[in-house]
This record gives sequence, C-alpha cells and structure tokens, in this order.
Amino acid sequence: MGIHLDKSGGIGRIIFETPCRRNALSPEERYEMANMLRDLRFDPDVRVVLLQGAGEDFCAGADVSRMGKDTQSSARARMQRGVGSVARELAAMEKPCIAAVRGVAVGFGWSVALGCDVVIASETARFSMIFAKRGLAPDGGAIHFLIRHLGQLRAKDLAFSARIVGAVEAYDLGLVSRVVANDRLEAEVENYCKQLLSMPTLALGMTRHLFEVATATDLDTYLDAEAYTQSFLNQSEDYKEAVKAFMEKRPGVYHGR
Repeated sequence: MGIHLDKSGGIGRIIFETPCRRNALSPEERYEMANMLRDLRFDPDVRVVLLQGAGEDFCAGADVSRMGKDTQSSARARMQRGVGSVARELAAMEKPCIAAVRGVAVGFGWSVALGCDVVIASETARFSMIFAKRGLAPDGGAIHFLIRHLGQLRAKDLAFSARIVGAVEAYDLGLVSRVVANDRLEAEVENYCKQLLSMPTLALGMTRHLFEVATATDLDTYLDAEAYTQSFLNQSEDYKEAVKAFMEKRPGVYHGR
C-alpha cells in the first residue's frame, strides 16, 4: 500500500496504491514519489515513465486526514520537499512521461497528470482544481501547467470554480491526449508505451527538453538550444542506428543512447 515503483521492460511505473482513499498521497508518499522520479531520471534502463493509480481512481490529491496540522514553516518545508520536488522532477525528466487516468484526478493528482507529456484517460476520468474548496491555492505546478495549455482566462476559471471536468471536456480543452473506454485503458497505455520503446527515445527525451525551453524563452534562446540538441543527437547511437535502418529498409532497434 502507499506508492510503488516497478521497473521492467524499459518502463518505470509509479503506482499509487491506496484505493481505500482514492490514492490520495500523504506528505511522506509525495517525498517518496519525488525520489522515485529522480531514480527513474538517472536509470539508463528506463526509457519511458508511466504514472497510474490502483483500482478505480488515479489520485485524489493530498490525504485530507493530514490537513490542518502544519505550522507556516513546516507547511513551506513540506511543499518544497514533496510537492515542489515532484513538479521539478517531472519537468527535468528527459524521457517521455505518460499518465494513465481513470476515475478522479483532483488537486495534486491533476497537477501530476498535467506535468506529464501524454495523458491517456478513460471515459470515467474526472478532473478538478479542488484547492479553492479546501481554502488553498493550486500547487504541484498546476497554474504553471494550466496557463501553458489554456491561457490565463480559462486556467483561472478552472482554479477559481474548482469544478469537475469530465474526460471529454478535458480532451476538448487540450488537457487530455486521448480518451478511451474504461476497460481498454491498460491495453491502450501499454501499446502506447511499447510504441515509444520502439523509437529512438533519446531523441524523444531531447524533444521533451525543447518543449520546456520553447515555453520559457525567446526565439533566439530556443534556437540556440535547438542547435545544441541536434548536434548532440547527431552523435548518438540511436541516430546512427536510425540512419542505418533507413538505408537498409528495416525497423530500427534503439536503446536510448
């Protein structure tokens, strides 16, 4: 129970495993999650990161039974060590990050999904920036991610209203990549991860990095990063294999190096 890390077949899976509380995370579990993400970031055998919840929900955010017990200083330390560290580790990951969402993804749970590159949601998925109903402001990088996806006006509406957003509306807003039948979620996610594993994932990781640069800098700075990234990839084993596979008219075999 709690939070579990599994690494197999090139996929690093972080699984939220407290279905009795809709996979809400305690402060200690958020610290643990940040450490797990850091481990996956530097593990050369992991080429895709997958976040998912056990049972019928993704993550109901923070464990409410722990709320209201902090001092101002302890709350700030808890935010920096856990919530902030998770957002930073997701942003720093140079590997594709996938969120498989069914049921609730609210509060910090939605922040985590928004920090991923691809969100595959079942038709049962329900999202909410529920913080205002708890007397709090959004955390986990939520406003940062929402503004990038939506712009300020629609992001403010979701943050102020704390309303529930269904899977289809989230897709229409551009906050979900795909919506699938509930009983097809695992199969769709596994197939998607396998597709990524069949590709030169070092290039995918660098593409992810360029998306981060593009949304935070001016064009000239971005183009400098793009030139460096392309020259770096030009010397990679994956690139050489891609060229060779193209010339030999066969699928490439890549190792993320």
